[in-house]
Amino acid sequence: MTDRTIAVDYLARVEGEGSLRLRLEGGKAKEVELRIFEPPRFFEALLRGRSYLEAPDITARICGICPVAYQMSACHALERALGLRVVGPLRDLRRLLYCGEWIESHALHIYLLHAPDFLGYPDAIRMAKDHRATVETGLALKQAGNAILELLGGREIHPINVRVGGFYRVPPREELETLLPTLEAALGAAERTVRFASGLPFPRVEEAYEFVALRHPEEYPMNEGELVSSEGLVLPQERFEEAFEEVQVPYSHALQARRRGGGAYLVGPLARFALNHDRLPPKTRRVVEEIGLEPVVRNPYRSIVVRAVEVMLACEEAIRLIRGYAPPERPHVDPPGELAGASGAAVTEAPRGILFHRYEIGNDGLIRAARIVPPTSQNQARIEEDLRHLVDARPDRTDRELTDACERAIRNHDPCISCATHFLRLEVERA
Repeated sequence: MTDRTIAVDYLARVEGEGSLRLRLEGGKAKEVELRIFEPPRFFEALLRGRSYLEAPDITARICGICPVAYQMSACHALERALGLRVVGPLRDLRRLLYCGEWIESHALHIYLLHAPDFLGYPDAIRMAKDHRATVETGLALKQAGNAILELLGGREIHPINVRVGGFYRVPPREELETLLPTLEAALGAAERTVRFASGLPFPRVEEAYEFVALRHPEEYPMNEGELVSSEGLVLPQERFEEAFEEVQVPYSHALQARRRGGGAYLVGPLARFALNHDRLPPKTRRVVEEIGLEPVVRNPYRSIVVRAVEVMLACEEAIRLIRGYAPPERPHVDPPGELAGASGAAVTEAPRGILFHRYEIGNDGLIRAARIVPPTSQNQARIEEDLRHLVDARPDRTDRELTDACERAIRNHDPCISCATHFLRLEVERA
């Protein structure tokens, strides 16, 4: 069998700039390199010397799709350092804000980035010509999520109302209740999305993932919980670095995370669902049972179904939180006493998986050090393993077929490289 190299310069329908290089020898994948080549943006260095109060606004700029995740991980980590606890209505408002992000982010991926793969279209624009109602459902869901971000966060992209200890402003009950008609309609659209996604044609694939996610005693995790894995890991989230490490690979600007003493692992919807399906709210649980979705999904192509389930969950949770809302006396909690040098770390569940932040602050309230581990760097090694298995299963495919199959496998995991979409240019080098 001819040895060959396939180079995909720009991955299509992913959020950001990435490429792929495959080297086949003797009908097997010799090298699989998922390359993230955007220039480093040095956010951790930018945080040094800044007030801890600035961290949520600075880190939100890392991503235009999931800024709330960066704000929440930053706030939780800094609050641990400061000895702050955010409870009651303020905690509920944070969960509501996170619901908004899950809705808009998952809806974007399901309908505009992932569904074209299953319906046979190169992009959502051409898919919309034949499936207008389907695309409009996705846009309506995204708009519902954005409405939560705008009301609670001050704007849809890079919210400005989030701060350490809570919010700069909290809404009165009647203002929050204006979201209910939109969210009740979104809940119906989300249920239709689950049924739509479950009926798509899926390749028969099973992967032996080690799933890693948060697990909370009572609720499907977003902001809080212990770190757990399908291989028996149970660890307080602030001890993330004891179980996981990042390594540099020569072909990527992004570090890759590994289990210490182990290998690749998977975060995100498949991991959350496998480790927390018993925490689903009632309506979402009923629909999951009706479609026959098993508790542990190891087919990466069916991640679109689990994302749809999480959209429904987030809509149901958002409605519950708004109906039970009573405004807090103050919009935020202040640090107790004088500032003292300290460090804190925390993990929250971004749409794409666990997001770790650690900060060290001085007596002057300035950040001395920061570390951020995003979901995509944690999934990158596991995505490469998926690609290796895909190539080895059918190495006889043409370069075009192999390229399309690999891009589709990457999109299963919704990698957020940054916030841009590029179309593909293919270069094939044959030995």
